[in-house]
Amino acid sequence: MNLPPDGKSRDQVNAELDDALTKDADWMGGRIWSLVYYAGDDVAAVLRDAYSKAIFTNGLGPDAFKSLKKFESEVVAMTASLLGEPEAIGNMTSGGTESILMAVKTARDRAREEKGISEPEMVLPVSAHPAFDKSAQYLGVKAIHAPLGDDLRVDVSAMQEAITPNTVLMVGSAPNFPFGTIDPIPEIAAAASERDIPCHVDACVGGFLLPFWERLGHEVRPWDFRVPGVSSISADCHKYGYAARGASTIMYRDPAYRRYQFFAVTDWPGGLYGSPTMTGSRPGGAIAAAWACMNYLGEAGYLRLAEKIVGATKGLQDGIRATPGLKILGEPDVSLFAVGSDEFDIYVLSEALGARGWFPDRQQLPPSLHFMVTPAHAAIVDEFLTTLREAVADVREKGGKSTGAGVYGSVVGMSDRGMVRNVIMDFIDGLTREREEAK
Repeated sequence: MNLPPDGKSRDQVNAELDDALTKDADWMGGRIWSLVYYAGDDVAAVLRDAYSKAIFTNGLGPDAFKSLKKFESEVVAMTASLLGEPEAIGNMTSGGTESILMAVKTARDRAREEKGISEPEMVLPVSAHPAFDKSAQYLGVKAIHAPLGDDLRVDVSAMQEAITPNTVLMVGSAPNFPFGTIDPIPEIAAAASERDIPCHVDACVGGFLLPFWERLGHEVRPWDFRVPGVSSISADCHKYGYAARGASTIMYRDPAYRRYQFFAVTDWPGGLYGSPTMTGSRPGGAIAAAWACMNYLGEAGYLRLAEKIVGATKGLQDGIRATPGLKILGEPDVSLFAVGSDEFDIYVLSEALGARGWFPDRQQLPPSLHFMVTPAHAAIVDEFLTTLREAVADVREKGGKSTGAGVYGSVVGMSDRGMVRNVIMDFIDGLTREREEAK
C-alpha cells in the first residue's frame, strides 16, 4: 500500500475510521471479557479531553513540560497511598509489561552491583504474566517457574527450593491473570527477605481494584506494601484505574533500590541523557489522562465502580456454578476467574458463545474460558447467563470438537505447547494474505 498521492479529506478519513471501528467487538456493550476497562461515557469524555489537550507533550522533557511533571508526580503519589505506603516512590510507564521490565531490570542491576551476580535468576509462579518471561529474555535473567497448589496459588515451598545464590528476584501476583487468585505474598516476601532478595508483586490487574474491594468490607489476602519484605509493585492505571491506554506505574518502597531502574549517558555529544524507564519519548496524553481520571473519579467514584464489579462478579459466578456441566476453577479472590468443564470441550462452548456474539478468552493448562469483569458487564449479567445456558445446552446435546485455538497476545488456548509457534505464524500469514487480497 502506498501513500495516497494527494491525501484524503478529513471527512473521508473519519468515514473510513468509523467503518473500520464498526468491525471491532462490542466492548462498550460488555461483549468481550478482557482488553478494555470501560467505566462509562462520563469517564470517557474526561479521558478524551485530557488526552487531546496534552497530545503534543512529551514526558522525556519534564523541564519543558512542567505540566507532565506535576501530573506524573501526583499519579505516583496517589498510587502510593492506595498501595499501603504513602512514602513509596515510582514512575509511570506505558503499561504493565514495561512496569514489569523495570522491576526485573532494577533487581538485576542491584544484584550485579551489590552482590556481583553475573548470571541472574528469578523465581516466579507458572501463572505469572508472560511479561516476566519477556523480561527474562530481553534482560538475560533466567526465569525459574514454580508450580501451583490445588488452590491455584503458587507453592511457596517450591519457590523456596528454587532459590539459588544467583536469585535476584522473587515474584507473586495480586491476582494472577489466569485464575484471579492472589498468591501467598507474605510467605513469598518473608522467604525473599530472609535471603536479602527483593520481592515484586505484580498487581497490574489488582492494584487499582483491591484497595476498594477491601474498603467495601470484603476480605482481601495481604498483598501490598503493608506486607514486610515487598520491595516493588506494578499497578496499571489503564486497567481498573480506568485511564486511557498507555498508563501504568512501577512503585518502590525504598528510593535507594529504585535508583537501579535509571539509565544515563553522560558523554553523548547531544548532552546529558537520562531516562527512568524503557522509553525515551513518552506520550504526555496518557499521563495527563491518567491524572484527570483519578482526580475526576476520586475515592467515591472508584468505590462506586468497585461495588458494581462486586455485584456483577457474584451474579456471574453464582449463575455459572448453577449451570450443569460448568465449574469455576479454584476460589478466585477478585473479579477475574476461569471456567472449565469435565463434561465437554470448553472451546466448543467458546465457539457457541462467539456465534451468539459473546467473546470470552480461551486459556490452556487446563483448558478454560477466562472472564474479567468490568463496570460494563454490570448491565448484561442476566442476558449473558441466559445465553450461556442456551449455549451449554446446545453443546451438551450436540457435542463437537473445537476447530481452532484462541490467541490472547502470547497466550494461546491449546493443550499442545508445540503448536504455539505454528498457530502464531499462521495468524501472521493470514494477516499477510488479507493485505495481498486487499490490493
